[in-house]
Amino acid sequence: MLLHSARHAWAGKPVRNAACALLTALLTFPALADHRLPGGHVGSIDDHGKNAFSLPAPGLNDEQKTTFVIGNSFFKKAWVAAPASTTARDGLGPHFIARSCGACHLLDGRGAPPPAPQGISTEQPMALLIRLSIPGRAADGGPLPEPSYGGQFNNDAIPGVKPEGKVLIHYDELPGQYADGEAYSLRKPRYTLTDLGYGDLHPKVQLSPRVAPHMVGLGLLEAIPEATVLAHAERQKREGKGIAGQPNRVWDAYANRHILGRFGWKANVGSIAHQTGGAFHGDIGITSRHFPEQDCMPSQQDCLAAIEGGKPEIDDRRLSQVIFYSQTLAVPTRREPDHPEVKRGEVLFHAGQCASCHVPSHVTGPHPDIPQYTAQTIWPYTDLLLHDMGEGLADHRPDFEASGRQWRTPPLWGLGLIKTVNGHTTLLHDGRARDFAEAILWHDGEAAFSQTYFRTLSKTDRAALIRFLESL
Repeated sequence: MLLHSARHAWAGKPVRNAACALLTALLTFPALADHRLPGGHVGSIDDHGKNAFSLPAPGLNDEQKTTFVIGNSFFKKAWVAAPASTTARDGLGPHFIARSCGACHLLDGRGAPPPAPQGISTEQPMALLIRLSIPGRAADGGPLPEPSYGGQFNNDAIPGVKPEGKVLIHYDELPGQYADGEAYSLRKPRYTLTDLGYGDLHPKVQLSPRVAPHMVGLGLLEAIPEATVLAHAERQKREGKGIAGQPNRVWDAYANRHILGRFGWKANVGSIAHQTGGAFHGDIGITSRHFPEQDCMPSQQDCLAAIEGGKPEIDDRRLSQVIFYSQTLAVPTRREPDHPEVKRGEVLFHAGQCASCHVPSHVTGPHPDIPQYTAQTIWPYTDLLLHDMGEGLADHRPDFEASGRQWRTPPLWGLGLIKTVNGHTTLLHDGRARDFAEAILWHDGEAAFSQTYFRTLSKTDRAALIRFLESL
């Protein structure tokens, strides 16, 4: 929704009379049918406790629930180095970040960077990884791996193999001020790779930190028709708000072709099957049919000589069960959506143009593996498109069609429960934002209007907008 007051703000006059914008929005705001059930009738669960992200979609049949339970087991159990008596779960490494999927996605939730007392973190990250590349494109159109360390920096290894090194995170505090005079500070990270096991990094190495996102509703996002995503890109161009989302086209190992990117911080993955197989391969060092070779670079002779846990180390059946599990985690229902402060915050969310990219609702099309997900009205608050978010958030690392300043609009469903499930409130692709307010204040580029709008709201209205986000 583009209000007259918002148009004036976009022209360079920040909105200072939020009451005017609020009144206009109240007169035009559409009804939100089914918004209490973000995952639709088959994908929403009424649980807001510690396990809110770990429950199966209630619309699954008995056979599907059994697959879910088995997939859950392989998602959460730790893998061990080969050879081992536990042959179904050996093959860890040679290089890895975590020993299980659940180690990064704790309770199927969102990861965070390690603590940083005095602005420096020396504890090795697990739920935050560092992508690596050099300028250019690989044969599949994706990033070119760094010659000595590959496409991902792995800070752990099995016995007899050197870890690739350590990650140090330094934070600088950037002071700022709201229009009403209240001060704030933004935390800006700097990353250093030390104790390198295989020599110097390429002089033009590109680094991109990525935090593990929470897992709910992934199969429902797969079921959003591609035509819907592309239509949002066209709509944004027509609206002329300075917002121009772009789809990413990425290589999918399962489809064996380029498809629409939907997942990952740069929409650099097209399917949950590819995401799951790729994470087993890159994060744990487990090979599969579509990722058959260990990710050892030519200079890493100890990695190349390591004993494997089979060819492949996880078979199609077990991997498909983990894929299904990842696709069918339910979305928690909303909390107090009709509370007056939440409803006020919702209006402000729209008035601030947040909904241009964080599109509230979609209707799913057919899902190839989960027929119950067809024709569901869902409320993920995303357009699945790439947007230029400004220099402050840029990683300067292209990823397929994504530039070094572009990021996918992340879904907002479930964000209000991250503190309950995972005990923190860090947000954005690298966890730099310590709460909702900091995440909004980092917005720039195509989202500059929304950031200015939030910064010029009264303290009461800022609190209402955040209360709305916490209800999702």
